[in-house]
Amino acid sequence: MGTKIKTHKGTKKRFRLSAKGKAMHRSAGTSHLAKGLSKKRRRNLRGTTAVAACDEKNIHAALNGHSN
Repeated sequence: MGTKIKTHKGTKKRFRLSAKGKAMHRSAGTSHLAKGLSKKRRRNLRGTTAVAACDEKNIHAALNGHSN
């Protein structure tokens, strides 16, 4: 029997899988210093967005089927 594949903990903290299996992430630039951004920009950074299709495969491999 081979070894188990571990979940990449850094990826698990930053991404989660949606019900349909898409990798979702928080928008960058929302932690602090947001006062300088326009209200429209701040509003559009709220919530989560889907990861680009080219990165989807790597994130799924790193999560190893586990999500938050």
